Amino acid sequence: MQVQVARIGKPHGIRGEVTVQVLTDAPEERFVLDAEFVVEPARLGPLTLRSARWNKEILRLGFHEVPDRNRAEELRGARLFVNTEDAEDEGDAWYEHELVGLAVLVDGREVGRVSGLNTMPAQDLLVVEAAGGEEVLVPFVTAIVPEVDVEAGFVRLTPPAGLFELNSPDAAGEPDDGAGER
Repeated sequence: MQVQVARIGKPHGIRGEVTVQVLTDAPEERFVLDAEFVVEPARLGPLTLRSARWNKEILRLGFHEVPDRNRAEELRGARLFVNTEDAEDEGDAWYEHELVGLAVLVDGREVGRVSGLNTMPAQDLLVVEAAGGEEVLVPFVTAIVPEVDVEAGFVRLTPPAGLFELNSPDAAGEPDDGAGER
């Protein structure tokens, strides 16, 4: 199975480098010289890494198949993947495809299913489709998601009070700002 590790952004310079949005916790292991990436859309790849360098918080990559800015511009928005059999076991890290479909349990009862994983700069968010159909974003941190059991098919949550009520239809009313009360 393939796992997305980056999304290509805008070109940088005239020698074919591109900026990327990094979607892996281990960029120093994924973006090594001569690493090969599957590209989506497929007509743009595969690509072999020629260079990787950081400029502050931005990773810039160069590929052997991309000699100039014109070719780099064609890559904008493309997604880079690695095969999971090439990926090392990361212990308590999970890929989105492993989490989607897992039952979400709170106090032993199912409250929804995992429908996605949003990879964010500060922390990841589990996307949960609650039993009522609403989407709930849950910070993917040990304090709130203490157990993930892919084999058994569930994630156990200890959400803060109100997390699942924030998106409920009953919560869609006007906010109570205290106006009108005297």
